[in-house]
Amino acid sequence: MVVSTSNFESRKRFRSQRKTRSLLLSMTGFGNATVETDVLSVSAELKAVNNRFLKISMRLPETIGRFDSHIEKIIRERIARGSVQLSLRVRFPDSVNGWVIDTDVLQSYRQQLKAMQNDLAGTVVETRDLLMLPGVVVESEPRTELVDSIWSVVERAVSESLAQFDQFRRDEGACMQDDLQRQCDLITGTVEAVAEQAPTVVAEYRDRLLERVTRAVQEAGVTLEESDILREVAVFADRCDINEEITRLRSHLDQFKRFLGSEQSMGRKLEFLGQEMFREINTIGSKANNVTIVHSVVEMKAAIERIREILQNVE
Repeated sequence: MVVSTSNFESRKRFRSQRKTRSLLLSMTGFGNATVETDVLSVSAELKAVNNRFLKISMRLPETIGRFDSHIEKIIRERIARGSVQLSLRVRFPDSVNGWVIDTDVLQSYRQQLKAMQNDLAGTVVETRDLLMLPGVVVESEPRTELVDSIWSVVERAVSESLAQFDQFRRDEGACMQDDLQRQCDLITGTVEAVAEQAPTVVAEYRDRLLERVTRAVQEAGVTLEESDILREVAVFADRCDINEEITRLRSHLDQFKRFLGSEQSMGRKLEFLGQEMFREINTIGSKANNVTIVHSVVEMKAAIERIREILQNVE
């Protein structure tokens, strides 16, 4: 008879939703499960925090140390990134696992005491005193055939703790996905406002330049060719042209949203796109000689920083 504390129905729902809905997973999560049989009980506790790569550390009893590579394989099949810690506890009934006296260690203590009998003259050492010495009473090892039969229980406990862990980070990932979508929408709306403002930058610069030049010419009493002014305006227009940056930023935003809607968690790709979007926004800010556009750039940079912060915890 096998008794498990995990919820099988939640695992089925998770698998079916994973096939039909977009999925963004958090690297932070927690899961635990206990599986009991007539001969043993296995408890698994799994927790993880963010890490650029996958790092797995396990704390296993000596009884199941031989299974460490199999357990790590199960974890790697389910987790792509993060610092993962797994703790396993195995308990056998008293009839299976008890305490025994290590006669070799006990005899060694007796021989050492005998060799020191001259120094211990008058000192009475009773058996109960010897039993309290390190290594005399030890936990007995379960039978080999029993250890070999517990793998299925260990595997189930690990798998069910992973299922709970998946649900935990999926719920957190859904919240992060909503936040990322909001930031993308903010940037999308802002970049459209910048695109509308961009054509007026050259016209405003031309008007300001004509006003300053006209005033200077009148005060100096000299003449200035119109072609000189047009050449200066053309140079400025080329220097502050941000159409390419806007086009690339729009493309990055579209791809970012597609990755958000993917059936797989794509934290690395989203991080890369976030870097590319920041680069384009930064270039727009440095090229556009306009206060309104600069203010828009500040808003977009703030959104990108929020995206970066969220993506640090996305698998």
